[in-house]
Amino acid sequence: MRRPRLAVLVVSYNVRELLRNCLRSVAAAAVRSAHHLEVLTIVVDNASKDGSAAMVAHEFPDVRLHASTENLGFTGGNNLALRLLGLAGPAQPARADGAEAEYVLLLNPDTEVLDDALGQMVAFLESHPEAAACGASLRYADGSFQHSAFHFPGLLQVLFDLFPPAALPGASRLLNSRLNGRYPANCWQNNRPFAVDFVLGAALLVRSRAILAVGPLDEGYWMYCEEMEWCRRLRAARWGVYILPTARIVHHEAQSSRQRRWRSFEQLWRSRLRYFHQYASDYPPPVLWLIRSLVHLYARQQLGQLGRRFAQGKLDGVEWEEAAAALSALTRL
Repeated sequence: MRRPRLAVLVVSYNVRELLRNCLRSVAAAAVRSAHHLEVLTIVVDNASKDGSAAMVAHEFPDVRLHASTENLGFTGGNNLALRLLGLAGPAQPARADGAEAEYVLLLNPDTEVLDDALGQMVAFLESHPEAAACGASLRYADGSFQHSAFHFPGLLQVLFDLFPPAALPGASRLLNSRLNGRYPANCWQNNRPFAVDFVLGAALLVRSRAILAVGPLDEGYWMYCEEMEWCRRLRAARWGVYILPTARIVHHEAQSSRQRRWRSFEQLWRSRLRYFHQYASDYPPPVLWLIRSLVHLYARQQLGQLGRRFAQGKLDGVEWEEAAAALSALTRL
């Protein structure tokens, strides 16, 4: 019986306990899967200082570990793993069949795979040759729904992200609508796979042959938006991208990035602005100007508010310095 070859790539930074649970869930999912997967797990540790690499080496001897001496970011870490698999760089094989894995799953270390999510995702790509990628239905730790697939962003999404209309009647409905890039609830509730623009990189399965066709992640995105841009290239090459509502994965969300909240916020908007300019054909100059202006306005407002809190002794000096540096940098973009 043929066993589909799946590589699970986990890029980790200072989340040792979450990483341990993630790797345990992957191992358990591989064993209980009804789809007879052959699973290789690769961990790229981004110079963690919490003993993550030592833990992986000691507790998970079957995991292929690369302990980086520097923080490569989400994109650089995943591309390193893709190179190890022969799916990026000059060592690319002529055919994906010759690679170590037919399918590659980008998986955050703050996730836990439930039931047969891995098997379901691989089985979907096996039975849908037109599909390049698919994502899982993410859940918060309490089991509640978490958006994991979106439309490509526009001006309204930027406005809602920076200045959410919390005080408006029906604000929740608005924020969960197509205007904010969300797919409607009925798409998720009927439990059938459906096509999407892009899937979050927290749990994104990609066909190796598609990676060879469009290339690896764009390292111009150190963190954030890299999966959105990747899915855009896949769709431009006439591949499909889908979400599987029945393949469920717990996502504790932003456990690495919240360690440096304001630096992460700066990186998020650097990446988003880069994306908007990279695909400027979809965003006319007035729209790009408005997007940049909204980012500048938000950054200046936050600088004023946080500066007053610091002056009143309500904000730690270290946090103020980090916030001021990050927000000031955004005003200059």
